[in-house]
Amino acid sequence: MAEEFKSRGLPGEELLEELEEELKEPDMYRVVLHNDHYTTMDFVVEVIVKVFHKPVLEATRIMLDVHRRGRGIVGVYPYDIAATKRAQVIKMAREREFPLKCTIEKD
Repeated sequence: MAEEFKSRGLPGEELLEELEEELKEPDMYRVVLHNDHYTTMDFVVEVIVKVFHKPVLEATRIMLDVHRRGRGIVGVYPYDIAATKRAQVIKMAREREFPLKCTIEKD
């Protein structure tokens, strides 16, 4: 029995090595806001501050990206978080009757 442990290592070592190999970082997704001709700049800043917890200055910079470039990346998250934030943005926009478009894309 002692020979069995010598050839395989200590009990539990193989299991630990297998577990470490199986763990990997989750895929990440960008949350993107898209420009339209109806949603106000103030509302876009409000959404970024409330949903993404960005300071007002950073939210303003992102809003200007949306306005000038047609889109702005608000954050990068694992899929579940990105999808939840997208749903929150769409809900806020619909409640205020804005057509703000929010998408997620693989990073």
